[in-house]
Amino acid sequence: MTTLKNLILLVIVLLSNAGSLFAHALWIETSTVGKAGQKQTVKIIYAEPDDKPEKLGDWYSDVKEFELWLIAPDKQKTKLATVAAEDHFTSEFTPRQDGVYTLTISKAAKELGGSTIYQFNASAIIKVGKSLTGNEASFNENEISVFADASGTFRTNQSVNVTTRLKNKPAEKMEVSIASPSGWNRHARSDAGGAAEFVPVWPGTYKIEASASEKAEGDHFGKPYKSIWRSATLLIDVQ
Repeated sequence: MTTLKNLILLVIVLLSNAGSLFAHALWIETSTVGKAGQKQTVKIIYAEPDDKPEKLGDWYSDVKEFELWLIAPDKQKTKLATVAAEDHFTSEFTPRQDGVYTLTISKAAKELGGSTIYQFNASAIIKVGKSLTGNEASFNENEISVFADASGTFRTNQSVNVTTRLKNKPAEKMEVSIASPSGWNRHARSDAGGAAEFVPVWPGTYKIEASASEKAEGDHFGKPYKSIWRSATLLIDVQ
């Protein structure tokens, strides 16, 4: 019953106003700074920004069957193993070179919501050493993504710019939701270059989610669909 209840709530939220509301999403939690030769731990959860992680048995459809990929600064792509826990998955990797690493997940749920495909995307950006090789939004090949420049430090009361992309291009008028660790929420819309801006007020980890809906028709696991809803998440640390 819990899974059915979550499905009904998810469909109501997404169909009512998917672009401007937070919904359940996948999130990759890891330190945004790493060190070459030192193990980096990773955690994957499914939740709304202000809620506790859902237990694996309550995850929507087959979303827990996602794949986690690591893109190194030299563009080498590696699938990482994950280990299931009660309400999350864990993984790890050891960076071998300095530069910016990107973690990605892209999972289209097998079960339709009415006639809509729900595609969940998540990413994380990790800076290792002083090199900025790999600090590019294009390293994330997901159909929808959010990118934050790893060259600097995000600070309170200073503008933060993130870049949204859809189908390998900057996404104009993309709805972007921002949740702070204090419960402060804001919404922004990307400009012609895909950039969305906000000013953080409190330090801590901010959760960023971009979403877009598209009318499209086709067959998905033997069932016809008429639209696709995509979301992308990213965490950034603000000092």
